[in-house]
Amino acid sequence: MKSPYIFKHLQPAIQNEEKKPAIFLFHGLGSNEEDLLQLIEPFRSQCHIFSLRGPITHSPGYAFYTFEEEGKPTREIFDKMIVLTKQFIEEAIEHFHLDEKRLFVIGFNQGAVVAQTLAVVLAEKIRGTAVLSGFLPQFVKTDYRKVLLESSRIFISHGEYDYDYPIRWAEESKDFFIELGAEVTYKTYLDGHGVTPENLQDLITFITEDLVETIN
Repeated sequence: MKSPYIFKHLQPAIQNEEKKPAIFLFHGLGSNEEDLLQLIEPFRSQCHIFSLRGPITHSPGYAFYTFEEEGKPTREIFDKMIVLTKQFIEEAIEHFHLDEKRLFVIGFNQGAVVAQTLAVVLAEKIRGTAVLSGFLPQFVKTDYRKVLLESSRIFISHGEYDYDYPIRWAEESKDFFIELGAEVTYKTYLDGHGVTPENLQDLITFITEDLVETIN
């Protein structure tokens, strides 16, 4: 692939001629491409897994974008990153012969912001989007191209005591995607800014049901 992204790619254990589904992972601020792999262990046998490293160094790891303050990404940098990420997914589809009807994006923290934005800009290609403790920037809601998302499923989860990203940001994302016609699953947990065991199980259930539905 020609993309400038550094990433980890895990091929499905089951190899045959048919096109395979794929999951794209986006880590949180200060983390790296190894961080979210444990979340999708149940899907290793049937899916391509692409875990991308944020292009910006942010100790002790990396970031996908800079920001003026929490909830306000630096617009110029964010826009460029989304273009590169969109190109990465489109190139991966062609290079690895992915099943375009079974593409999923999962993100936590900054990665959840990226995942939600990709659900908007790649509306026709992203089947399922899982958002763990994130938000959708205001300029994405107002300035990015918006189309109906009637074939998209969105899983939004958030801690009720999240003081990094207020829960109202998740509620606003939920309302935005419902308005665009997406099928939205919205879950909250007695937690702060993290992923509880219950949250993880709900995520696995969401992806599992989606894979089964698209196969059938």
